[in-house]
Amino acid sequence: MERLSARLLSWASLIDEKTLAQAHTTARMPFIHPHLALMPDAKGATVGSVIPTLGAIIPAAVGVDIGCGMIAVRTQFTKSDLEGRDLAELREQIERAIPLSAGRYNRKVVASAEPRIAELEQFAEKNGFDPASYAGNWRLQLGTLGSGNHFIEVSVDELDRVWLFLHSGSRGVGNKIAMRHISVAQRLCKQWWIDLPDPDLAYLVEGTEEFTRYIRELRWAQHFALLNREEMMDRVARQVSEFLGTAVDEQERINCHHNFTESEKHYGKQVWVSRKGAIQADAGRPGLIPGSMGTASYVVEGLGDPQSLNSSPHGAGREYSRSAARRTFTHEQLREAMTGIEFRDTDAFVDEIPQAYKPIDRVMADAASLVSIRHTLRQLVNVKGD
Repeated sequence: MERLSARLLSWASLIDEKTLAQAHTTARMPFIHPHLALMPDAKGATVGSVIPTLGAIIPAAVGVDIGCGMIAVRTQFTKSDLEGRDLAELREQIERAIPLSAGRYNRKVVASAEPRIAELEQFAEKNGFDPASYAGNWRLQLGTLGSGNHFIEVSVDELDRVWLFLHSGSRGVGNKIAMRHISVAQRLCKQWWIDLPDPDLAYLVEGTEEFTRYIRELRWAQHFALLNREEMMDRVARQVSEFLGTAVDEQERINCHHNFTESEKHYGKQVWVSRKGAIQADAGRPGLIPGSMGTASYVVEGLGDPQSLNSSPHGAGREYSRSAARRTFTHEQLREAMTGIEFRDTDAFVDEIPQAYKPIDRVMADAASLVSIRHTLRQLVNVKGD
């Protein structure tokens, strides 16, 4: 860990100047308490940041994919159960069971989604808002993956045990909720003549109607994201069961956010902790840190480092933007990086090539004081949206 200023600590050994400048700007906001913590995967504006705030929240610090995170299930199967089988068939079965890519949703509400949708309807009613005001088809979005770095994987750990692993968030409805409240915060700061160093640092003040509404809708979107992952995981498990002819027996299930806000006590004060590209890492808490496409992922346990505000990185973190990755790398390099892994071989995924990300081993080394590694997962099957 390196103390960059009184209000900025960093665990990142690989970090660019633009990211550091943005972090310093955010750390100088008057309601930061006690300091902003930069995780080893910090990048951009500013993924990999843990931002504790007193009496205010910055909606853009949570981001537009509210509740985005990971879920993993350890099954009773081992690598030997998959050997000699056509893993392309399994990949295609998963792709048929779960709508992939931006803007692609379910055609109907399936039976497994019904109780989850009912739970979300009750949650929204209790909090006094209608999710349909943001997305009329939000029910059809539950159980869908999205695109970009969202993925579904079948992996094996160091003992050759099979894990099911996926990454997704609150989809289009969460995005619209986030965009509305970012816009409201910017409008109010302008109305109150607040001079912001960056429009994305616009904030909502605790105790106002706008703040209360954001918290209510934020928590709904976070729960939508969690249930979205649960629904997809159930579908993946069903496809694996059908593929192997034996029902999946779950040995362990972990589901954690990495774009979210929670009220927590740190350094003697109750603060709103916004983790954008970071997971909770309280002592003993299980967590998930994926690598990039084609590299290892990790099942971890939090160490409860107070200086990190009980946080850890959420993944590898990009070194190249998507456009820069497309200019730099080729489809053939992607194929080489994915050797031995079943995936949909298309140049649509060149911007997700492992070389576009920080080396996950370096990130995990930087995070040694934040989490301990319980399991290292290696991919056998990878599913992504375009």
